[in-house]
Amino acid sequence: MAFMWETVILSLIVLFIFHKLLNIKNNKKLPPGPKGIPILGHLHLLGENPTQDFHKLSLKHGPIMYLKLGLVPTYVISSPESAEKILKTFDHVFASRPHNETAQYISYGQRNLIFSKYGSYWRNMRKLCTVHLLSSQKINSYRSTRSEELTLMIKSIKEVALGHVVVDLSAQVSSLSANLSCLMVFGKKFMDEDLDKRGFKSLVQEVTQLAATPNLGDVFPFLGVIDLQGLTRRMKDTAKVFDEFVEKIIDEHQHAMDQKKNKDFVDTMMTIMESGEAEFQFDRRHVKAVLLDMLVASIDTELNIILDYS
Repeated sequence: MAFMWETVILSLIVLFIFHKLLNIKNNKKLPPGPKGIPILGHLHLLGENPTQDFHKLSLKHGPIMYLKLGLVPTYVISSPESAEKILKTFDHVFASRPHNETAQYISYGQRNLIFSKYGSYWRNMRKLCTVHLLSSQKINSYRSTRSEELTLMIKSIKEVALGHVVVDLSAQVSSLSANLSCLMVFGKKFMDEDLDKRGFKSLVQEVTQLAATPNLGDVFPFLGVIDLQGLTRRMKDTAKVFDEFVEKIIDEHQHAMDQKKNKDFVDTMMTIMESGEAEFQFDRRHVKAVLLDMLVASIDTELNIILDYS
């Protein structure tokens, strides 16, 4: 462990020396901000509640503030007027997603819709998803499926209630959400153990936790290889579980595609891939990335709603 920390410290010193020798400076006019320190930037100003720390700093330095989190330039927006300019007026300038370790490992090199960089690829992928996967016609085609699953849940609750047993509504709604998501995306329901012994909910929570955990590899890219926090290992493990699951689903769909009448998301995506009608490179990696987007986003949204009201 001592050798590891010595290596990290030596790497930081060498990087700082090269920074000074090469006189690497940003000549752009930057917004005001607190004074930082070499290498760390302004990380030392953040504690357990970064949002509160950002707010306190903005009271002193203004609604548009410049910080450097490690080696990553960062703008902190703290007023409604400034937020409107960033998110609406100049959204095309700030819409891109920076490199992110979680997206790199779990989202197939940022090939999904949520974490991909802004540009022609993102615009074309969004158009593809909007037209083929999320259109009103496509969503309405699953209306009967939603009614059937809701009926089954109500019937299950009634049967349990007749035995005067306490019903865990959060678990019931969570299960309903997972079933509906799987039916729309993959065409059938799955048991939790079909994905992994941890189940759908735990895997989705693992992904969101990994995405939200501050990662040294994001602010100091050269430390990503060392994986001091063990996050990269967890990302690779989670990505492997999802990849094996989705690969199996895609293979099953390819063998049964001609026999199905109702096309789910997998069928639609595979049809687009094989037809070559996409205006950009589109292979199995892109299919898997978008499918995981749809699955994780739908289940995670429902879980958050359940947690908020439980």
